[in-house]
Amino acid sequence: MATFLYRLGRAAFRRRRLVVLLWVALLAVVGFGATQAEAPSDKPFSVPGIEAQHAIDLLNERTPEAAAGGASARIVFRAPAGQQIDSAANKAKVEQVVGALKGTDQVADAADPFVAGTVSKDHTTAYSAVAYREAANALHESTRDTLSHAAQKGRDAGLTVEVGGDALEADAGPGSGEIIGIMIAAVVLIVTFGSLIAAGLPLLTALIGVAVGVTGITALAGVFDLSPSTSTLAMMLGLAVGIDYALFVVSRYRTELTKGHEPEDAAGRAVGTAGSAVVFAGLTVVVALAGLAVVNIPMLTEMGLAAAATVAIAVLVALTFVPAMLGFAGKRIFGRKHRKRTALRESAQAAGGSADRSAPKANMGTRWARFVLRRPVMVLVLGVIGLGALALPATGMELGLPDDGQKSTDTTQRRGYDLLTESFGPGFNGPLLVVVDATRQHNGPAAAAEVTQALSRVEGIASIDPATFDKAGDTAIITVTPNSKPSSTATKDLVHAIRDTADQTRARTGADTLVGGSPALNIDFSQRLNDALLPYLALVVGLAFLLLLAVFRSVLVPLKAALGFLLSVAASLGAVVAVFQWGWFGELIGVDQTGPIMSMMPIFLVGIVFGLAMDYEVFLVTGMREAYVHGESPREAVVSGFRHGARVVTAAALIMIGVFAGFIGAADSMIKMIGFGLASAVLLDAFVVRMTLVPAVLALLGKAAWWLPKWLNRILPNVDVEGEGLRRHLGDDASPVRDVDAERDPVRV
Repeated sequence: MATFLYRLGRAAFRRRRLVVLLWVALLAVVGFGATQAEAPSDKPFSVPGIEAQHAIDLLNERTPEAAAGGASARIVFRAPAGQQIDSAANKAKVEQVVGALKGTDQVADAADPFVAGTVSKDHTTAYSAVAYREAANALHESTRDTLSHAAQKGRDAGLTVEVGGDALEADAGPGSGEIIGIMIAAVVLIVTFGSLIAAGLPLLTALIGVAVGVTGITALAGVFDLSPSTSTLAMMLGLAVGIDYALFVVSRYRTELTKGHEPEDAAGRAVGTAGSAVVFAGLTVVVALAGLAVVNIPMLTEMGLAAAATVAIAVLVALTFVPAMLGFAGKRIFGRKHRKRTALRESAQAAGGSADRSAPKANMGTRWARFVLRRPVMVLVLGVIGLGALALPATGMELGLPDDGQKSTDTTQRRGYDLLTESFGPGFNGPLLVVVDATRQHNGPAAAAEVTQALSRVEGIASIDPATFDKAGDTAIITVTPNSKPSSTATKDLVHAIRDTADQTRARTGADTLVGGSPALNIDFSQRLNDALLPYLALVVGLAFLLLLAVFRSVLVPLKAALGFLLSVAASLGAVVAVFQWGWFGELIGVDQTGPIMSMMPIFLVGIVFGLAMDYEVFLVTGMREAYVHGESPREAVVSGFRHGARVVTAAALIMIGVFAGFIGAADSMIKMIGFGLASAVLLDAFVVRMTLVPAVLALLGKAAWWLPKWLNRILPNVDVEGEGLRRHLGDDASPVRDVDAERDPVRV
């Protein structure tokens, strides 16, 4: 592979104008396709195969007027101090607000609180339940504006009016997070390379790759009916890995130039060596993202496959567009001062001076590697204990989906949530819908009465509303209000208790009873993700283990990589729990309200961080294997790997951390949690696991680290990621090549 990539890199360098023209043409084509593509059909969030989703689908089928799958809003009214909300004057003000919504676009129903009886016992607060025909992501901006203006009318009339629910939730789209990430990446690249051209090239090529990927997703959104959020993960990851992959190739190109190679040859060597690592690192990311399909949640599948395609584009950009741009940069990839020093040195040598043969000065990576090698046991023990301590909070992790109670107190949704909790009890923010399907027995009223009586014996229920029926009278809806908040463990226990009761009533009535509503949907969704986590982890780690087995031709190195990844993910999940669930140091990043961890967080963290962790493993350990294969001792090989790779891996990790940390400042608690989790995971994996525990473990393993059974060595393909075949092809490798196959005895270290 290295030889093929070497030829590809040289060809891209030599025909740079054609390569750049092809990429620009591709961007233009997909951009034109995106502008001409039909918008995808509006579809609500769904999780096939869970009971709560079945309840929603059944209600949409039998009672479409109830808009069970549509967006909802709760307009909460509170009278001025000393007044009652149902006084004649205040009642007229409330009815004016509700009347402004009735009959408007996309509104299915806006309930009058005085008719529906949604007035608090102290007569100070009331709320109107507004149902929409479309899901929240399908509401028009004018519909949201109508809701906001109606609420403002009530405020102008002297009432306290707040709006909860998902109807006001707009798609955030690209924001300041990406801009902050790009700015941090630019600073890191300038410090790393000391050249504006070298710093700007990875940014430019990454933006081209992201633009092609995201516009391609937009162009295909109508064809494959993709949701509007599909490109979110693709944009975040495409930017991060695009910069990193270009960074590795550019850094290797500079190294080859310092060895005296001509620019075209240096570009070919950079793509042949660093490019090989990029290919396999990209493959691990693609495997991890595409593996999200095993969860069987359409939204996650779409996001995973779209992000995987964008990462694949980033790999192609690094192998073709980057060497083409290097052709335009040439030796200007170095800063002016470096070029001047090089010219003076070459002039001195041409005049008959002797070349400087002194040993290169040890850089920070070399010094750190030697420190770890002197005390491998101590470093390993401290690192594992530290990560284990950070992981402890994860044992108490509670999963759920964020609701209005976790929003900032500056938002109307949070203020409305608090008013409802204060006046009606916490359960009013998340009622349960018990759906009784008696179509087979045609005994709807009798079955509903039996279920209602059974529910009255279940503990944890604040109130049970009378059953309402569809037009045929065979499907009943019973609204149950818990006496606990939606995201609490008590509500989860209540949902399970009601379902146990439903099994008993089914035996007596023959009617199917389903539990729906937002709390039940959140509980079932969290359980689906929890059940899928271990199979997903096994699939991703297993496939990546096979890839790394072929890359490093070792059993223990891939095993060590996987175990280190599990440590870093567990520690980062522990940090997320400590901050967002327990509230430790939450005020430092603007966490206003603690609560359960977002259900998708563990599986997102596993999928994304595993791919990125394997990036650092491949880029760092490839250099070590390269040195070991060419005759260095195991300990010397570790130092060589750090000498050439630590600076670049550090820069790559800092860029990733910067991109993800840019989202911590978001107002949305879910985005804030994702940004914090990914940034902390990259920090721990890159600097604690890859750059601390990895050299310690390799020092203790010695030659055993590169052990591979002979029978397995014979059947594994030789991917030549360290470029040994390329050196033989070029005929410039004077260093001895170690016969690793002759050293397969793991005991003789």
